[in-house]
Amino acid sequence: RDALARPDALAAALDGPCRLKVEPPGDDPAAHAALVALGARRLGRAEPPPAARGELAHQDLWFAGFEAALGTLAALLAARPQVRAVNPPDEILRMTDKLACQRHLRAHEVPVPALFGELAGDEALHALADRHGVDRVFVKARYGSSAAGVVAWRRDGRGREQATTTAELVETAAGPRLFNNKRPRAYVRRAEVARLLDLVCAQGAYAEAWIPKPRHGDGHFDLRMLALDGRPTHRVARVGRRPMTNLHLDNARADPAALLAADELARAEALTAAAARAFPRSGVIGFDLVVHGERACVLEANAFGDLLPGLLWHGLDPHAAAARRELA
Repeated sequence: RDALARPDALAAALDGPCRLKVEPPGDDPAAHAALVALGARRLGRAEPPPAARGELAHQDLWFAGFEAALGTLAALLAARPQVRAVNPPDEILRMTDKLACQRHLRAHEVPVPALFGELAGDEALHALADRHGVDRVFVKARYGSSAAGVVAWRRDGRGREQATTTAELVETAAGPRLFNNKRPRAYVRRAEVARLLDLVCAQGAYAEAWIPKPRHGDGHFDLRMLALDGRPTHRVARVGRRPMTNLHLDNARADPAALLAADELARAEALTAAAARAFPRSGVIGFDLVVHGERACVLEANAFGDLLPGLLWHGLDPHAAAARRELA
C-alpha cells in the first residue's frame, strides 16, 4: 500500500545492499483499490466503484495494476544491482497469470492438466465440452488466488449440470455479484450456473481438464510442495471432500509420506524440482501437485506459496528456512 502511494519511498528504501521479498497484497482494501485504479488507467478504462469486502470483482484490472506496479519495481531493481529479489518481478507475474504459468510449464516439458484455453463464458464452456467430448472441466479465474473464482463444472448423460465453487452468487438490485466464501457450494439450476460462469469469465478465465485426485478415507487429496532455491523442502497433503482442497477452506492436513508410496513421493520431489527449473531465478515457490501411481502433474505454481504456518522441514518453518538460505 505504501509503495503504491509513494514510489519514491520505496526507491529510498532500496538504496543499500539487501534482499527484497515481495509478499502478496492479500485482502488489504486500500492496496486492492489502488491496483484496480492503476489497472484501469493502464487499460484506458473507467475506474469502477470500490468492490465490497470479499467481492470477486475487477480481477483483470487488478492484474493490470499489479503488472504495472511490478514493472516499476523491476525498473528500480535494474538500477540497483546491490538489491537481490528473492523472487524477481517478471517470474512473480508469470506465476500470477495462471494460464500463462501453465503454458510456461508445459513449454518446459513439465506435465500439467490439458489446457483448453481462455473462456468467454457459459456458452463457450458448453461448446468446448461438446467439441472435446468432456463432461468434467475446471474453470479457473486467470488472476485469482486461494481458489477464488475456481469452478469445478460437470454434467451427466442427461445434461444435468453441477458447478461447485467458492464463489457465492448474490442477486442484487444492480445485478448479480460474486463473493468469496470459505464454504464451497454447488449450483445446479441452469440459470444460476450460466450467471456464475459468465461473471467469472468476464474477469478473465480459462478451462483445463479435471484431474482426478487420489482417494483417502472419504475424501481425496493433492499436495503442496515448497521449492527453496529449486530444491523440494516443505510438503503437506491437503485432504478434503470437495474438488477444491485449499487448506484455508477448512480442509485437513496430512503427512504425504503416510499417503504416498516411496516411489510416488520421489516422483513428487522430482516433479517439484523440474517445475522450479522453469523459474530459475525464484527462490521460493509453492507447487500444487497431483501424484497417483505413475501419474503426476502440476496444478499450479504460486510465487507466494510459502504461507504454511507450523509446517516444519528439518525443524524450520518455511520463512525461517528461506531466511537461513538467504543468509548462507
